[in-house]
This record gives sequence, structure tokens and C-alpha cells, in this order.
Amino acid sequence: MTQNITKLQQALNQSQNIVFFSGAGMSTQSGIPDFRSSDGIFMQETGHKYTPEQVISYSFFKQYPEIYFDFHFNNLVYQDAEPNEGHKFIADLEKTGKHVAVVTQNIDELHQKAGSQEVYELHGNVMDNYCTKCQTYFTIDQLQKDDQGVPRCPHDNGIVRPNIVMYEEQLDQNTVKGAIQAIKQADMLVILGTSLIVYPAAGFVQYFEGEHLAVINKTPIKVNNQQEVLAFEDTIDNIFGQLEIEGR
Repeated sequence: MTQNITKLQQALNQSQNIVFFSGAGMSTQSGIPDFRSSDGIFMQETGHKYTPEQVISYSFFKQYPEIYFDFHFNNLVYQDAEPNEGHKFIADLEKTGKHVAVVTQNIDELHQKAGSQEVYELHGNVMDNYCTKCQTYFTIDQLQKDDQGVPRCPHDNGIVRPNIVMYEEQLDQNTVKGAIQAIKQADMLVILGTSLIVYPAAGFVQYFEGEHLAVINKTPIKVNNQQEVLAFEDTIDNIFGQLEIEGR
């Protein structure tokens, strides 16, 4: 066990209030691509003259729903994806009696599927959908698409959209407040699989005032905090695979 792994193990053992801040790299081991790597979602062809960033904006969704949903279901929805060892590690840590919260930029719901109870989804999740007219909620399995592949409400024929935060939309303020409060109260913050370049979510790290700050990401990232940063340029599965959970 390397010196840094030993330090990370000790920090996890000592901390009672831990927040995991996860990004797209958290779910790549579950077969879900990230956004900005060479084969990521933003590098995919849309089949049209528009870029992926344009397609997943609110104004584009309003104007061209059929193009939006074609991209959405082909690139953002992974119903068969299963939690990986990273998701499971976090959920298992919570079972030891520590207060464990997850703040995530991901929209795949895999943290909850693994068993995590306190999850702040900054960008919503694709499994949750609602009618833009009557606000009726639908699971992804309940969606009924029209001839153009656009999900429609059986009550009023309104478009049923995913409960995610598209470009040009604001984060849910209750989720934001909960996430910030969790980070403020934490004595350990672990940043997982995120470049920390997407704002406002990336700015949440500045609210951390605890003792232990760790970063696990395949590429180096800059964290503007006063605390000493325990950094690992590696996959989440590889690092967590070297750790033990006390009491498990």
C-alpha cells in the first residue's frame, strides 16, 4: 500500500461526516461515457448540423424536440447500467454508521441504485420525467413516444421531458442549498471523476472547511482550497479497490 493510499485510508477511518462529490468519471466503469474525453458524449455525431452542446440546451429542446430526444435517448440514457465498485464502496461506507452524503453532477441515478441514501443530484436524473403541461411525473419505463420519438403525456398530449438541468436552465435551489450545507458540515470531502470546470457546480468545493480533502481523477485538476489535497491520478475503482471499510 502506497503512502498516499495509507493516508486516504486513515482519513476515511477518522472522519465521521464525509461528502463524495462525483462527476462523469464516476460512472465510466459502468459503461457510461463521460462528456469531454476523445470518445465522450460531446464528441458524438448528432446526425445534424448542431453540436451536442447545442442540442442539450433548453432553447433547442423547445424548438426541435424530435432532434433533442433522438440525441437524448441515444447518448444520455443508460437504463441497463449498473453501479460499479466505486458506487458500492460509498454506499457500503454509509452502512458503517458514518454520515455519508453524495453531491453528484451525474444524471444516471447509479448512486441511489447502489444504496446511497443522501444524494444531491445537481443536474437531476434521466430516470425521472414530467409533462411540461400538467406536471405529471413518469418513470422512464412509462414513457410513450409519438411517431417522431417524442414522449407524450397520455392525459393532455404534452411533451414529457426529463427532469434534468439543460444548458440555459438554473439548478434547483433546494438541491443547491442541501449540497452546500452538506459540504460545509463535512470533515472530509472526496472529489471523484470530475474536471471541476462546469460551473456553478464546480464552485461548491469552495464551501468545504473540513480537515481532509482528496481528489481521484484520471487527469490532474486544480482545487482552490486552503487544505492539503491528497491527489490520485487514477481510476476510482483502482483506488477504492485498495481501501478497506472499517466494520464491514
